[in-house]
Amino acid sequence: MLGLFRTHRAGRLLTTLSCAFAAASVPLFPWGDAFASAGNGPADKAVAAPLPGGLGPCVPGTCPPGPYPPVTNDPVRFRDNAINIFAGGDFRVRGSAAEAEGRVVVLGDFDQDKAAGASAIYNIGEAGVGSKVAPDVGTDWLTTGGDVTIATGERLLAEAGVVRHAGTASGTILAQRVVKDPDAAAPYAGLRGQLNAASQCYAHGEAGTRTATGTAKHGGGETLFTGDGTSALQVFNVDFDLASASGGQEGIRFANIPDGATVLVNVLGTRRVLNTYSGGIDDATDPLNQLRESLLWNFPDATDVEIKGTGQFQGSVLIGQNSSDTTVSVPGINGRFFTTGSITHTSSASGGGGQEFHNYPFVGDLPECGSTPTVTGTVEVAKKDAADGKALSGAVFELWRETNGVSGVQTSGANPDTQVDAPCTTDAQGKCRAAVPLGTYYWVETKAPKGYDLPSPATFGPLVVTEANARQGVKVTAKNQKKPAPEKLGALHVVKKDRTSGRPLAGAVFELWRETNGTAGLQTAGANPDTRQGQGCATDGHGHCDFRDLRLGTYYLKETAVPDGYRLPSPAVTGPYRLTEDNATKGVTVRLSNVRDDTDKKGRRR
Repeated sequence: MLGLFRTHRAGRLLTTLSCAFAAASVPLFPWGDAFASAGNGPADKAVAAPLPGGLGPCVPGTCPPGPYPPVTNDPVRFRDNAINIFAGGDFRVRGSAAEAEGRVVVLGDFDQDKAAGASAIYNIGEAGVGSKVAPDVGTDWLTTGGDVTIATGERLLAEAGVVRHAGTASGTILAQRVVKDPDAAAPYAGLRGQLNAASQCYAHGEAGTRTATGTAKHGGGETLFTGDGTSALQVFNVDFDLASASGGQEGIRFANIPDGATVLVNVLGTRRVLNTYSGGIDDATDPLNQLRESLLWNFPDATDVEIKGTGQFQGSVLIGQNSSDTTVSVPGINGRFFTTGSITHTSSASGGGGQEFHNYPFVGDLPECGSTPTVTGTVEVAKKDAADGKALSGAVFELWRETNGVSGVQTSGANPDTQVDAPCTTDAQGKCRAAVPLGTYYWVETKAPKGYDLPSPATFGPLVVTEANARQGVKVTAKNQKKPAPEKLGALHVVKKDRTSGRPLAGAVFELWRETNGTAGLQTAGANPDTRQGQGCATDGHGHCDFRDLRLGTYYLKETAVPDGYRLPSPAVTGPYRLTEDNATKGVTVRLSNVRDDTDKKGRRR
């Protein structure tokens, strides 16, 4: 039965979309009427709930008759006019990234500025290595709603296709045609909202987080997804990074997945990292590859996503937050890549190039979604130095939603407001972001960055997310003052010796006085004396006496008692001794001596 399920899915032709997103005003198939799945089968088999907007399966061209070819450098044999990569924001090419196979649609700007020493070329549409299923010759291979900017000395290759752009085009673009069209992205503008709603629906449904059918266990150097063995839709919810405890690579493995099932992995959380070595070039020997065309990785809430490692990442990706930034540096993405935010295609900081998006369809059956999905927006706090505006990492914030009807935020008591998610620590850009439903929110700073004072008050808001501002989100800046530099302190070290022999003298007692009255010399009495510092100090067996933790300034020593058999000096006051920035660390050493007293108690010479 499961085998029959696979055969049915592989051979169908999409003729209708019963998912509610199909009611959108955006043309589902702006490139034409023909729409086929992975094969050219009978036209009477309908999909219950595919991705919105007609995204996912192959659009003829000449679609492969079954699963797409494995990653290869063979000549192009098949043609697929579906969108393989969609970005609701910008698409940036950095590092040593090499190519994006298939059709690419970007509502914002396309910006290519690769690293010095990297290959100057980035391929769009047809790739040197990939599934080798390319768009039709002469069709739009890259479409942008903004500018196309290619850095000096670099080249964008879409040689047999069209680059259609709404903004300006600069730099070297090698294409059959480069067309300026103010309405270039208009047919696809509605996809952003549809994908945002779909991503929320797949993960959260209409009654909270969607019920998982399987388990995701993180540990032992891998994340193991274990299905229930029967459901046609296998749902997994992941609320952790797919990376080792130290942030390194780990494996991804699926078990107990029935033949032909759709696999939906909801990766929850506002920041997520996938760092894996799993997935390979050889489809025959890598079991993860077998799930490729029916595996969807869904990030409904993430505003920061990083997909890295050394694996050929398998499956399609959906990122549903408009304010999201996704960085891709794995060697290959093997599946559709749809984000309502921005993409940076780059290479690993540790070296190695040739990163590629490969053109593979998604033909799975997904959950049905209501016609009025929850609208979400983003709330962001930017932490900065109050003096110079520099971004500050390491500040910890809690996000609270107004729920108790009392003005302002209440974080304790009998009826507090509601805390949203776990505390967030500002990143290298000094930012914390969260995807939230419409409502009123407050950021509460609970820990300042190192070296800074916690502001007072430490609450920032209200931030009101409405339908009108949900797309761009709501932002607030929180500034911190640096802690005052600690007052520098110094020390005064007394060394007492016999004036004749140089022998250390124990038992000499000193008072320390700080110059405070502005009159030269030491005044210990009267209406305005100088200030005595602490208790007296007696020299030890080494003749040493130390006064520590002294503020910078001017001091006097007053000797009040001498060792037995020695004469009190006259005058008994020495100084001034000055502690400064330059000598405070080492301190000031005062060397004093006493002479023996050669008279007896009656004043007679001994």
